[in-house]
Amino acid sequence: MSVGNPRSGRRPGRSGTREAILDAARERFAEAGFDRASIRSIATAASVDPALVHHYFGTKQELFTAALELPIDPEVVLTQVAAAPLEELGETIVRAVVTVWDSPVGTPAVAAFRSLLTNADPALARSFLLEIVLKDVRARVDSPPGTGDKRSVLAASQLAGLLVTRKLLHLEPIASMPVDELAKAVGPNIQHYLTGDIG
Repeated sequence: MSVGNPRSGRRPGRSGTREAILDAARERFAEAGFDRASIRSIATAASVDPALVHHYFGTKQELFTAALELPIDPEVVLTQVAAAPLEELGETIVRAVVTVWDSPVGTPAVAAFRSLLTNADPALARSFLLEIVLKDVRARVDSPPGTGDKRSVLAASQLAGLLVTRKLLHLEPIASMPVDELAKAVGPNIQHYLTGDIG
């Protein structure tokens, strides 16, 4: 019987390696933000080879998602938003986000976001929001130049209120409003923040 060597970059990890990587990732992401925290620096903090980080988690965004204990990859929503014409961003964002909230992963997703906002390091929540969720939108709506940050955060505040109203407080009629109806009602407000005159 022959015993082959492990595949390159896939060294067997010691007990607790995955948890050590997650702990190091949370610390580095909180300190440096998503963009500046490198896989190498996270691996160094966890005392593992960078290849092990990729082995356990894949990409840096997948590692960030795991570190935040999110039950769904943000790309599910982000790809829909990225494909939307600029003038339809408001309704598209509402439809994509609320569809996730109302899906089978909705309950753990809402619980994860609530935990992220109340129990986790606020720097992690800010990094997730600004450097992953809003990054591409911020660039698209930066007109006039310099307003992208303000526009995207105003839009996020509207979504946060919608989350609280629909999923935490269960206020009617918003709690049971069909997704398309909700998108048509709330989407224009978000669209105004993204592309309208915000003074």
